[in-house]
Amino acid sequence: ARVLTRDHIDRDCNWVVCDASFISLAKVLEVPLSLAAPSCTLVALIKPQFEVGRGEVGKGGVVRDPALHARVCEEVRDWIAGNGWQVEGIVESPIKGPEGNVEFLICARRGPNSQID
Repeated sequence: ARVLTRDHIDRDCNWVVCDASFISLAKVLEVPLSLAAPSCTLVALIKPQFEVGRGEVGKGGVVRDPALHARVCEEVRDWIAGNGWQVEGIVESPIKGPEGNVEFLICARRGPNSQID
């Protein structure tokens, strides 16, 4: 996703859906969001184990601390909103990660003043 260009996708996307592993959403979403239509909707899976620092991940790669979950969700929300997207909501995923990780779904719509081109 980080190397996508208009050569790969020749029109604006109405939807961006992301389920990425081993990388922060801010790193993987920057380019796809730049290919978004003015009224695009984003749905992405926030995986705290890939957003926190290595020292904050517990045994088996699981983030168990609800305070870390909240911090990660806030950081992702702030990054998306800071790029001109309107965050519609964040909910806990009903599906746990393979090792029991709690993950979250975020939904956002591209706003009229988006800073990602």
